[in-house]
Amino acid sequence: MKSTLPARTQRHAISFAVLALIGSLAQAQEAAAPDAAPAADQPAQPMQQVAVTGTRIRAAGLTSTSPVSQLSAAEIAMQRAVTVEDFSVKLPQLASGANGSSAGSDAFGAQTLDLRNLGQSRTLVLINGTRAVPFGFRNAVDVNFIPAPLLKRVDVLTGGAAAVYGADAIAGVVNFVINDQFRGMQANVNYRGAAGGATQKGVNLSGGMDLGSRGNIVGYLEYTDRSSLLAGERDFATLKPTLRPGAGGNFTDVASGRAFSFTDAGQPASGTQTTNFTSRYLLVQPLKRVNASTFFNYDLSDEVQAYGRLMFSNVKTTGAPTTGQAPAALAGVYAINSSNTFIPAAVRNQLTFVNGVAQVRIDRSLGELGVITVDNDRDTWQAQVGVRGPLTGAVNWDLYMQNGRSSEDITIKGDALKSGAAALVNATNIFGPGADVSSIARDFDYGSRARSQFVAAATVSGDSSELFKLPAGPVGFALGAEHRREKGDFNYSRDLALSFNQATFTGPALPPSFRAREFYGEILVPVVAKVPFIQNLSLEGAVRRSEYSKSLGSDNSYTTNKIGASWTVNDDLRLRATKQTVIREPNMGEFANPVFSLPFNALVTTDRLKPRYGGDPCALGTGNAEQCRRFNAAPAGSYNSFDPALLGGGYYYGGNPEIGAEKGKTRTFGIVLTPSFAKGLSATIDYYSIKLKDAVGQIQPVDALTSCYITDPRADNPLCQAVTRDPATGRIKDAYPVDRNLAYIRQDGVDVDLTYKQAVPFGLPGKRLNWQYQAAVVTSYSIQKNPVLDPIDCKGSYGFRCSSDAVSLVAPSYRHRAGITWEGDAASAQLGWKRIGKVKDSTVGSSETISAQDYFELNVSYRPSIAGLTVNFGIDNLFDKRPPLPTNASTFNTYAETYNVLGRTVGLSLTYKR
Repeated sequence: MKSTLPARTQRHAISFAVLALIGSLAQAQEAAAPDAAPAADQPAQPMQQVAVTGTRIRAAGLTSTSPVSQLSAAEIAMQRAVTVEDFSVKLPQLASGANGSSAGSDAFGAQTLDLRNLGQSRTLVLINGTRAVPFGFRNAVDVNFIPAPLLKRVDVLTGGAAAVYGADAIAGVVNFVINDQFRGMQANVNYRGAAGGATQKGVNLSGGMDLGSRGNIVGYLEYTDRSSLLAGERDFATLKPTLRPGAGGNFTDVASGRAFSFTDAGQPASGTQTTNFTSRYLLVQPLKRVNASTFFNYDLSDEVQAYGRLMFSNVKTTGAPTTGQAPAALAGVYAINSSNTFIPAAVRNQLTFVNGVAQVRIDRSLGELGVITVDNDRDTWQAQVGVRGPLTGAVNWDLYMQNGRSSEDITIKGDALKSGAAALVNATNIFGPGADVSSIARDFDYGSRARSQFVAAATVSGDSSELFKLPAGPVGFALGAEHRREKGDFNYSRDLALSFNQATFTGPALPPSFRAREFYGEILVPVVAKVPFIQNLSLEGAVRRSEYSKSLGSDNSYTTNKIGASWTVNDDLRLRATKQTVIREPNMGEFANPVFSLPFNALVTTDRLKPRYGGDPCALGTGNAEQCRRFNAAPAGSYNSFDPALLGGGYYYGGNPEIGAEKGKTRTFGIVLTPSFAKGLSATIDYYSIKLKDAVGQIQPVDALTSCYITDPRADNPLCQAVTRDPATGRIKDAYPVDRNLAYIRQDGVDVDLTYKQAVPFGLPGKRLNWQYQAAVVTSYSIQKNPVLDPIDCKGSYGFRCSSDAVSLVAPSYRHRAGITWEGDAASAQLGWKRIGKVKDSTVGSSETISAQDYFELNVSYRPSIAGLTVNFGIDNLFDKRPPLPTNASTFNTYAETYNVLGRTVGLSLTYKR
């Protein structure tokens, strides 16, 4: 790999992590020694100030007005999670995003997060409250970068947070809180296996030590290896394959019209032969990952503390290119020379040689090359350093800078040099399988993508207690400024045009970039306290001024705001509410990418792209006859609009420098219950509403053709121009789904989080039972993709038509995660239940549904007599639930990113800590 990451940075990340691990081991040994000296008396520390996701105000006893769900380190450990994907797929607020089952995605093996099915670019990912570095040309973060075993907790904030954290936090925020106060040494080995593949193995080391009496440092090293799972290992994945030209070949002598073919076994045949290569496709992508991270805090003086992190990750994956995994194929008329000694005698008699050359139409997959894959080698690093301290006893300051970069090199494997086809047909026996095609076999450099991010921010926060107090208490506040600079570097190889199957990509003429200068303020005002029915009533306000300048397009400024209220009635009941405005500036792909192209027929040959095209309504006979005649469409039944050979146009997509920001409003209202009459019970119920206008979207061929010819057959329907026709034949030719500010999206819903802890009843063994229930309920969800289109009711739906970003394709109106955990002295056990609610097909005219899907898991944790050792064992998908197989499916006859395709998996994790 030709990494753009400085080797020095890689070495430093790993070296610092190793040093921290060695030091922590030494300290752990000293602490374990019986004659270890007691620690010196430590100076008194100031009152601890609490950092809460959703606000930059830090104050003792602070609670959030925004709804925040949490996943604890104990739960992550119980689930034996090594990658974020291992547990994120179980959180009800998160849709699928891109993950290890996203075959053909241009995420190339990344794991991204999508809150509320509103799109991965509308979910802001934070690490310890500051931005994680994105990858590629979107704003999504590859969370494979984050060390799951080192997490203290994960906070999921719903309802937008633009006034607090800036752009992109439209659906909400996922904040990964790292345990940067870890002490001691911890080693973990883990294994997860499923039938046929996708075996995951890993080892990680964590260590933390004190730096004298002034600070601490934490180091983390990890290696994880996940094997591939091929579609042939799951019978459902090959039920309705896309057949390709036979590997033995189909041949027609042009002069005489004589046709003949060969089977995959090499036997002569008379009919057209096809081959099913689906069993060789990747259902789950293999992954190799190395993570090295260091976190530190150090008191430079009694008044100033330095802190920071250095994180590095290398992730190697093998997946499917955007054009699919089908092998290259000979398709066209080729000149076969009579001097070709590889021609079988039986074939030679069927060819017509004129001047020693026979013109032969060949339709033959080059199966000898194997299926096509794409290797991605992604480096991600982020370095942060900051200083903080008290200005007074009640006011603190914090200044930090962070720099990060994600870079990836991408290679296409299994394709071939198309210009070599003419020579190949005379250099080997192509009449039947088993030809030597090594002369044209070639790997292609897809190109490289890099994304860099620099952030500098300064914040002053605290309260007014040293100056004044209101009757209900001091006023909390935070004031700050942030400068962010991001740059992309996207270089695509021109050699792709020389291949059989790959589309040609062109990077932006100039490396895209943008700068954001932001100023923000928050205030928390206690209004009433300690009166009947009002233990505490406080109001919260926030405002942020953002100024954006981009390498393309106009500069823009925005003001976002937030108002919130928290009313604690008594120890049993608290009410909270927020109202916010949110924005999202277009990402680099949306404002800077040039127009790319794929062959239009890729929409019928590539499973991932099939939902974008539903055939020609005029040829299918479903379109309005008058409208079809008006646009000179081919008549009903005149051609097969799903035949790749008849779809020779292009599918043109890309960025738009005139694109503007998405703007929205969010509201939340919640109840927090901790009833004294039911000790151990806590509950939160939060309503949210998200309205987004000018949402970036594309008019896909299926939407344009449906609107133009079926639902709104007017001569002046502007969507009719999104798909063109061949003027000579009237057949579908080109499509133009370029990014535009088109859509209006609205979603309302309720989040429920219930926890009940009790002693084990009836004298049964054990100490405690913990009951937990988290649910995400969508009460309404609609998308209007264009002002001329009617809004689509997307509540509880699946399919491309209701996807906000063409990545997450299943949007249930109900999801939950429930469980019961039994805790004993040396062991604990957990039974978990994940439900994905019933969904309906969003395809026009379809009434099909997918029933609710239930998945159960069993996890057991045991602490043997060996001090510090914990053994975790678990079974996911306990009853080996198969994925649903709807008629209108995505890849592999299902929706592999959402529904479990692994089947039952068994995992084991050993952790030793001292």
